[in-house]
Amino acid sequence: MAISDSTAPDASHPDYLEPGDSLDFDLSGAAQPDLDATDAALAHDATQQVAETLFGDAESATDEGIMGVEAEADSPQEATEETEEEDTKFAPGEVIHDLNNVRGMYQNWFLDYASYVILERAVPAVEDGLKPVQRRILHAMNEMDDGRFNKVANVIGQTMQYHPHGDASIGDAMVNLGQKDLLIETQGNWGDVRTGDSAAAPRYIEARLSKFALEVVFNPDITEWQMSYDGRKREPTTLPVKFPLLLAQGVEGIAVGLSTKIMPHNFRELCQASIDVLRKREFRLYPDFPTGGLADISNYQSGQRGGKIRLRATIEKVDKTLLVIRDIPYGTTTTALMESIVKASEANKIKIKKVVDNTAAEVEIQVQLPPGISPDLTIDALYAFTDCEISISPNTCVIIDDKPRFVGVEDMLRLSTAKTVRLLERELEIRQQELQEKWHSASLEKIFIENRIYRKIEECETWEQILETIDAGLKKFVRVEGEKLRKDDTRIVLRRPVSEDDLTRLTEIRIKRISKYDGFKAEEYIQKLDAELAEVADNLANLTRYAVAYFENLLKKYGASRARKTQLRTFDVVTAQKVAVANQKLYVNRQDGFIGHGLKKDEKAEFVCDCSDLDDIIAIKRDGTFVVTKIAEKTFVGKDILHAGVYNKNDDRLVYNMVYVDGASGISFAKRFLVSGITRDKTYDLTKGTKGTKTLYLTANPNSESETVAIQLSDKAPARVKQFEFDFAELAIKGKGSMGNIVTKQPIKKITQKSVGDSTLGGRDVFFDPVVGRLNHTNHGRYLGAFDTEHVVLVVYKDGSYELKSPSPTLHFDVPNILILRKLEPDTVVSAVYVDGETKLHYVKRFHIETTTMDKPFTFISESKGSKLLAVSTFAEPEVEVKLQRDKKADKETEKLRLDQFIEVKGWKAMGNKLNYFKIHGLQLLTDEGPEPARREAKKRGAAKTEGEAEASPAEAGEPAPPANVEITDEEVAQSQALLRRPKAQLGLF
Repeated sequence: MAISDSTAPDASHPDYLEPGDSLDFDLSGAAQPDLDATDAALAHDATQQVAETLFGDAESATDEGIMGVEAEADSPQEATEETEEEDTKFAPGEVIHDLNNVRGMYQNWFLDYASYVILERAVPAVEDGLKPVQRRILHAMNEMDDGRFNKVANVIGQTMQYHPHGDASIGDAMVNLGQKDLLIETQGNWGDVRTGDSAAAPRYIEARLSKFALEVVFNPDITEWQMSYDGRKREPTTLPVKFPLLLAQGVEGIAVGLSTKIMPHNFRELCQASIDVLRKREFRLYPDFPTGGLADISNYQSGQRGGKIRLRATIEKVDKTLLVIRDIPYGTTTTALMESIVKASEANKIKIKKVVDNTAAEVEIQVQLPPGISPDLTIDALYAFTDCEISISPNTCVIIDDKPRFVGVEDMLRLSTAKTVRLLERELEIRQQELQEKWHSASLEKIFIENRIYRKIEECETWEQILETIDAGLKKFVRVEGEKLRKDDTRIVLRRPVSEDDLTRLTEIRIKRISKYDGFKAEEYIQKLDAELAEVADNLANLTRYAVAYFENLLKKYGASRARKTQLRTFDVVTAQKVAVANQKLYVNRQDGFIGHGLKKDEKAEFVCDCSDLDDIIAIKRDGTFVVTKIAEKTFVGKDILHAGVYNKNDDRLVYNMVYVDGASGISFAKRFLVSGITRDKTYDLTKGTKGTKTLYLTANPNSESETVAIQLSDKAPARVKQFEFDFAELAIKGKGSMGNIVTKQPIKKITQKSVGDSTLGGRDVFFDPVVGRLNHTNHGRYLGAFDTEHVVLVVYKDGSYELKSPSPTLHFDVPNILILRKLEPDTVVSAVYVDGETKLHYVKRFHIETTTMDKPFTFISESKGSKLLAVSTFAEPEVEVKLQRDKKADKETEKLRLDQFIEVKGWKAMGNKLNYFKIHGLQLLTDEGPEPARREAKKRGAAKTEGEAEASPAEAGEPAPPANVEITDEEVAQSQALLRRPKAQLGLF
């Protein structure tokens, strides 16, 4: 394009654009396919005018051209000159661009692209469970297979003949297949799914097909073929996989508007489930991940949309300062897991000293704890705040009949098993045809040689005469099924007529072979073929039995080293507030009404307790109102704060004892209440809400303890006795909105605490859930009993040790290694039978728990190497059955033994009494731990009653009878005031 050297024209020229002007290009006519030459020329002229105007050629720019106004027709001479000018630049009929209508193109092309990605790249086919790139890799490896390892770079190059998307995608897919350790046998550094380490470069690593893949995946006789993307090669449409490969390997893919995520399953369980399908039995499939760990599949929903799997790392508590992570959740790596732990520690959600990764052949991440940090709470915190627990949402989507379908894993296995049966049937049919052809050829050859038919062709002059002579000679000895029988017919029955190819094949037998022909061996060979044909026919007639045997053979050959790695558990819900580390300190400025963790420098602030960033705080003020708010650096809740502390909405044991004076009537009320069902940052009133109401006494009791207080009346009170005691144990525990019971109608000067009583709610019921290995108070699992403050849990382990534990729901119990877990009673006697590892003698001992140290195991059997605990019980009358031999020549016999009658109770360190038998072959405990402890039937004292009820205290009633519920009304208040004027009423009150 030539650029003019002339000076630019004045910008004020009317043909130039001014600020705010706009251009309207009317090219609708140019998009029509039926434009004639004149319209095309006009459109070109309009475009040329716009271009010239924008680039400064004022002479050819007009307002009409710029504004899209239809230009007038040029004169014939001008049109001719312009045509000549165009001819010098473009060839005849040549245009700059082809203008097409884009309407509808996006929709069609997008649908084509989306279909291509779904069907050809991201979602596997149900027939073989493979994505196209995986199928092409396996096909290329099968073509290259010679039993030796091949460089992965070479395999990638071979696969590129079939896969059009480059070497990177092929290499990644091949590494993914190799790491699954099922179809590809690897050599070299193929990376590690546990640590996230990537594989070495393709030129450094090698691979070959596994024996399993060669047996299960390939069979060219029953494979459907198609041409490759460039039409040069033939590739399989789907591979004839005779195994639920998709469920074994799992797959994840993201397409256009569609995704699939199928979990891997255990090899053994898939084989067994396929057998169950064939035998029409019920079965269930659950994921098994290569990284191991723990899985909660209670919401798996057969892998369909909406399901959810919770995965946890296996965390082992070595001692009080060391935790070891043995397995990691599927989908994460050791590096990512450590980073999440460090991040949680930096955010003060957990407290750790150091994290060390010692992963080699097995995963081992050490989490070292500082002194004073509970390992059980840290385990819960790791699950709550780090990648030690993750969730996966499965989405089982596969291609069925060239369409994406969402099916459950059980239905997918049924489809796979049915397809396997069809493939096995097809293989048997092909094998039957091959055997029949071999039998046919062998029979004709035997007749041809043994009856010397070859000699009769010596005199034949033409090829046709040779074939006719052989055919005539064979007809004397063979016949076809359906042919009419002759008298005393002994001819061999052929399964098909003799063809020209059969005759030609007989003429090609060499003289050397005829001379060395062994009729006996030929007969044996034919009999062997007959036996194989009978076997194949039997398998075809009993296809289900044959398929079951096929899967059993797979299980036997390849399932020995494929045990389940992931343990199936039911997880409890770890609440972040419960396990959050107390990383903040709560302060309160009672006078000014501020609470928070940023008041340390406030001179009026005082320390309350340790708390975490996730806690809620409750503040109760002197006017009888309270509010619950989220902890912050500094929050104003109202002046004159009486109580501040951490609020737990699920705590049904924290009871507040309160005495307040009503501002309107002057009557003092006492109440015990729980705080539950609140809205954050909303102000609640614990009193009648009248003006002048004031709280006289308030305590918070973590275990619903009652208390006795001394109440001193004002000097101006008309009562003769101005000091008396009040016991909160006589009050029922109610809701926060209850009015309370009348204490006195006289003005009170002072209230002081005299003594603290026991919990009025009694011991707390504790249950043990063996599924999750936790204690709880929610009626889950086995009932252990009602636990007061001094009660502990006795745990007896398989290694011959016992341990005392507090009944805390935060503790983790190693259920597989526990023999006894129960409440320790003062009269509990442990009876045990064990064998000494050094002397190989059997001992019986009975002892009381004499130790009081918590969380420390004590071994009560011999500490010699090889010592083993055989039976243990805390039942009062334990009985065992002993299989014994009294002397060397005696026969084996069985004897029952009462342990409580065999030995007295001794110290826990005593060896015990020896069982004097020549040899003990076995021992079985006949008694269990007995029924669960009896649960309390009586209603708990202090159960909450209807809010708003008021009860008269014994002091007011003047009688020792239990207090009666009273509705406080204005009329009753007036009557009470009149009653107080009587001296007898005052004497009865005090």
